[in-house]
Amino acid sequence: MPEKNGNSAELELEKFIPAKKVEGPKSLEDLSPEEIERFREVGVDPEETNRLGTFIQADCQVLSCHCEMPEGVELLPITEALRKYDWLARDYLWKAVPPDKDVFTKITAEDLDNGYFIRIRAGEKVIYPLQACLYIRTDQVAQRVHNIVIVEEGAELHIITGCTTGPHVVSGLHIGVSEFYIKKGGKLTYTMIHEWGEGVHVRPRTGIWVEEKGVMISNYISLDKVGSIKAFPVCRLKGPEAVGQFNSVVAAPQGSFLDLGSRVILEAPKTRAEIISRTVCYGGEVIARGHLIGQAPEIKAHLECQGLMLSDEGYIIAIPELEAHHSNVDMSHEAAVGKIAREEIEYLMARGLTEEEATSLVVRGFLNVRIEGLPPELQERIDKAIEECRKGM
Repeated sequence: MPEKNGNSAELELEKFIPAKKVEGPKSLEDLSPEEIERFREVGVDPEETNRLGTFIQADCQVLSCHCEMPEGVELLPITEALRKYDWLARDYLWKAVPPDKDVFTKITAEDLDNGYFIRIRAGEKVIYPLQACLYIRTDQVAQRVHNIVIVEEGAELHIITGCTTGPHVVSGLHIGVSEFYIKKGGKLTYTMIHEWGEGVHVRPRTGIWVEEKGVMISNYISLDKVGSIKAFPVCRLKGPEAVGQFNSVVAAPQGSFLDLGSRVILEAPKTRAEIISRTVCYGGEVIARGHLIGQAPEIKAHLECQGLMLSDEGYIIAIPELEAHHSNVDMSHEAAVGKIAREEIEYLMARGLTEEEATSLVVRGFLNVRIEGLPPELQERIDKAIEECRKGM
């Protein structure tokens, strides 16, 4: 069944090879140094320095799955977790994301490759993050994963997910269904770094439920060329004083199509939500969305969408939406798309910078959004990626 993407090309699912039909590696030792370096580029440390545990999946094969704190944090391949726990399928599987949402959820429900299950026990607050890598190693492979994360009452956890492709992969399809459940007083910081190939198409489908006084912080970074990404996570703040925060830093080179955004539904009183996005376009096509729905009194929500055009080719479409269903709400948004102001460049050039250096400095400042809750070493990796993106411009 073909799907139209934003640049009028057709995404024909039948042209991709199911991941189960390819011969994959059996362990990390089967990967080349060049492949291991790809993991590092998306924040996944094979040496596991300051990491709580690691999950790595190549095509459909799980290469690594272990946690240093099994009594407090459980990490399993999702297929194994579903065999182990009857309640997982009954109470969580396909509850935050319906299996019939679209063609991508349907084919994932019918034929799952794998994915991860993470559960942090009530009251546990861990310092070091868990890391996960979903890796397409074979050209033209369709990878279908389903992830479930449960943060129990009063627990806190960081997860770093790096998604990437093999050095020689030209095309592929990644379907990532993810469901997050944050219980009362729990906190999850979830950082996803995408570095896909220029002919890879990515279709995340994400649902998030946050209970009373729970906190969800979602950080998304994509700075390299990709065929297309369509992602629109939906977060439901179901309990009083729950919080949802979504940050994204995106660059769109020529040939890329990105349709990205977040929706937060504030269902309970005194909930809080914030969506902040930064987009730099230098030839690609970008749709930046944000949707805040206020359904309860005494809520506070803000949406900020900023786009920077560095080329006469490509486009940015910003679509901010506020929807209020109660009189006692505080909701706001600001959106702006434009080019670098000439006076900024001239100001910096007057202080000794070349025009190229001045332009690079402005772009770096625009993209370099400090994301709350990140481990310092991951922030350093993101800063480095932004620097590489800046050089490419």
